[in-house]
Amino acid sequence: MPVKSPAPGDLEPIETASRDEIEALQLQRLRWTLEHAYENVPHYRRAFDEKGVHPSDLKQLSDLSKFPFTTKKDLRDNYPFGLFAVPREKVARVHASSGTTGKPTVVGYTLKDIDTWAGLVARSIRASGGRPGDIVHVAYGYGLFTGGLGAHYGAERAGCTVIPMSGGQTEKQVQLINDFKPDIIMVTPSYMQVIIEEFVRQGLDPRESSLKVGIFGAEPWTEAMRREIETKAGIDAVDIYGLSEVMGPGVANECIEAKDGPVIWEDHFYPEIIDPETGEVLPDGSEGELVFTSLSKEALPIIRYRTRDLTRLLPPTARSFRRMGKIVGRTDDMLIIRGVNVFPTQIEEIVLQHEKLSGQYQIHVSRDGHLDQVEVRCELQPAAAQASPDEVREIAGWLQHRIKTLVGISTQVVVGTPDTIERTLVGKARRVIDRRPR
Repeated sequence: MPVKSPAPGDLEPIETASRDEIEALQLQRLRWTLEHAYENVPHYRRAFDEKGVHPSDLKQLSDLSKFPFTTKKDLRDNYPFGLFAVPREKVARVHASSGTTGKPTVVGYTLKDIDTWAGLVARSIRASGGRPGDIVHVAYGYGLFTGGLGAHYGAERAGCTVIPMSGGQTEKQVQLINDFKPDIIMVTPSYMQVIIEEFVRQGLDPRESSLKVGIFGAEPWTEAMRREIETKAGIDAVDIYGLSEVMGPGVANECIEAKDGPVIWEDHFYPEIIDPETGEVLPDGSEGELVFTSLSKEALPIIRYRTRDLTRLLPPTARSFRRMGKIVGRTDDMLIIRGVNVFPTQIEEIVLQHEKLSGQYQIHVSRDGHLDQVEVRCELQPAAAQASPDEVREIAGWLQHRIKTLVGISTQVVVGTPDTIERTLVGKARRVIDRRPR
């Protein structure tokens, strides 16, 4: 599939700087962040004092390991504005998580923070192949969720024309893509699958649309899903990474010429990989939990935030910054089934290997007595809708066998007709339904 290579002048100087220059900037900004948090956030002052560390103890980057972690619980315990490092009247905008479990996590931005965020999303769009004058269709949800407004401001900063569609209204999504002819779509990968299905339902070939690039984030997705979307939509599928606690979309982004993992914008976010059990910092290349420290945020500096995302830090390629590998799962959505660690992305990879199955699936977990029971629900592609009962049983048996062989758990598999799996219209797909007693 053709890609756009960056033209001369498209890159910011820091994107091609030496590692020494990058690390010198990181150390300078990290010292400021630690001091800013210690002086202005009571939570961080207490946490640092309890750990016996002071911002002045940071002599080199590796000294960051002496400082305490921040978790989502810390944000909820300080709800709503307890972690802000500036007076509330200096906070220009507030975003928050959906709050599906407990209190939402609240994040704030000064005007400078919003300016920085827009610049980093613009950088991400350029890395994805976007250029001034391109039309960007934003199908992330707007509102308290950071996706829609984050993408919107970044696309405007990049000099693009923005279609602020938000999520849902799938039929209208397709209509506007056909009528407005955008070059880029920014959306969750699972909802892109829904949009592709709507093209087909309307008798349209998604490969014939104006779209050239999809910038997908907000949920883990696999190389198998990338291949499926690229093949069905005729676009380049590029991974954008972010989370509201750290900033929002635009913490890291793949480069279209390489598509080898999101490049972390290390001039604004310092990454670490830790052992999720011990908290020990692991060397680059090791798989573990991703931790971020902000380097330039004013309203909500975040120190060693445990993202729960499992990945690796990889060496630089297309830019001078390190990359992160594909998210293989999360420490908080990992299922333990009869002693086996299972991630939804493992099931997804297998489902997408069968040509007659769509990429839609759900994992239902229950408990019968003392034993966990797993049912994998998936559905046929529209082209295979007329499969005979024998063919459906054969597909289910194939999937059941592959999961047992590759993942190591026994499952029941239900293969339904097209559109039997619940679709996500806004936000992340609901892949796991765990009904086991807590």
